[in-house]
Amino acid sequence: MSAIIPALSDFLDLQHVTSDQFWGLLRLARDLKDERTRLGQNAPILAGKSLALIFQKPSLRTRVSFEMGMVQLGGYAFYLSPQEVGLGARESVADVARVLSGYCDGIMARVFDHEHVTQLAHWATVPVINGLSDFSHPCQALADIYTIWERTGKLEGMTLAYVGDGSNNVATSLIMAAGKVGMRVRIVSPASHTPDSAVIAESGADVVVTDDLDGVVGADVLYTDVWTSMGQEAEREERLRIFPPYQINRDLVARTRNNDVLVMHCLPAHRGEEITDAVADGPNSVLFPQAHNRLHAQKALLAHLLGNIPLK
Repeated sequence: MSAIIPALSDFLDLQHVTSDQFWGLLRLARDLKDERTRLGQNAPILAGKSLALIFQKPSLRTRVSFEMGMVQLGGYAFYLSPQEVGLGARESVADVARVLSGYCDGIMARVFDHEHVTQLAHWATVPVINGLSDFSHPCQALADIYTIWERTGKLEGMTLAYVGDGSNNVATSLIMAAGKVGMRVRIVSPASHTPDSAVIAESGADVVVTDDLDGVVGADVLYTDVWTSMGQEAEREERLRIFPPYQINRDLVARTRNNDVLVMHCLPAHRGEEITDAVADGPNSVLFPQAHNRLHAQKALLAHLLGNIPLK
């Protein structure tokens, strides 16, 4: 008999998720996607359940995947705009958490300051999910790793080369995720934008950081993100000066020496900057299957955290 995987109480970042829990979420996402593909619907395991969606930052994939995830599992989600809540300004994080805990069964928050999601989790009596913070984007990494697994049938021993701003929240979460599944990570970035050494050490992943574009040679996955994230607009001119050599284009794809390399981007993309149209829409791109898998990864989180579906 296999050991029972402890349940998660929140999903804030991958530092607090074990390898077994992460694999359990991947398998649950697979099962829920397969169920909907076979039957045209999911069982209404979240009937009568509701999810509050708190947004400080705009979103397409995060909002739609959580809303539709709740709908497809029989529940209900409602959007709270930045102006309505004023998290940490109009109303304290602690008060928002305690109020919403009396109204709904879970909270998803997409914020700037990572401390806002940790404080929500501290004060809430319902599960809290980090839909993105400046520190990490664990929901994105879960969907990304699921996509690689779905496409290749394996994860351990594979190499993901992340090209661009290696210090951002997506790179941070991918490093943490890689440590859960035995993947190697190469961060190919300017020396001024490398990951926090503490993140690398805590991840347990095999990580190489370099500013040399040959770091992509032999990669199974080529990944990038925007050079200027939300909240960094004042740095845009400087970033546009630093990052152009790290654009994912046909030459860089060829440089991997892997005809089957998967090209990934968390979107939205600034086409013509960090990635060219020829690559984003090319034969190696999995940008849109990757985006669509946000739905199935979100449903796994919701089924587990709100529906008490065990991980196995």
